[in-house]
Amino acid sequence: MYNFVFEKPTTVAEAVAALASEDAQALGGGQTLLPTMKQRLASPAKLVSLTGIAEMGGTSSTGDVITIGGGVTHADVAAGGYGAISKLAGDIGDPTVRNRGTIGGSLANNDPSADYPAAALASGATIKTNARSIAADDYFTGLFDTALEDAEIIVSVDFPVPLSSNYQKFEQPASRFALVGVFVAKFADGVRVAVTGASEGGVYRWTEAETALNANFSADALDGLSVSADNMISDLHGTPEYRANLVKVLTGRAVADC
Repeated sequence: MYNFVFEKPTTVAEAVAALASEDAQALGGGQTLLPTMKQRLASPAKLVSLTGIAEMGGTSSTGDVITIGGGVTHADVAAGGYGAISKLAGDIGDPTVRNRGTIGGSLANNDPSADYPAAALASGATIKTNARSIAADDYFTGLFDTALEDAEIIVSVDFPVPLSSNYQKFEQPASRFALVGVFVAKFADGVRVAVTGASEGGVYRWTEAETALNANFSADALDGLSVSADNMISDLHGTPEYRANLVKVLTGRAVADC
């Protein structure tokens, strides 16, 4: 490790001010940032911790919308009783990761194999920052890339409550990241299907499956569909064709378990 300035603000306003300085970076649970710093893949001059900010904590439910603070840990989301979202959170990493990592940190990092992006996109979530509200469809812009501006912080996330939902993940056993993950959410006005872990472009909606499931919400509705291997991730864990097949298989399982 190397020398850097560490600040721990107590309000969102203080955090935004601290992040305005040159080469400053926000620190959530640190599950991604700290390892990259140790490997000298990142070297911010200042770390601004978001863990002590009360405005970013807590969860609430209005019946139609679940609001989760950006600083809420995976473990607390898992214990919240929020259906498929809580189950998803309970399968992230190991106990250490779940008790340190935060939902805001995960969404801000937008790892192409992370779980929360699929939940947010399939749910039609709204990411609320210190400056604005961003619809999930507009938030995820590419690999490790989001619509967040410099010094913009995720304060909370609003998840509309679906009629039913399910998340299926084929995990990479060492990291427990998704080799492929599919989140299916059925609402009164339609079905949304989001895929993580598969595409070189990051999380995306499988719109062909949505159309088929809107006409017939059953795994059988997917029988005539195929998933292109173009632009799918290729690594030692799986070929593009393997991941493409998993997208369809896991979508069917998610629909069957909704």
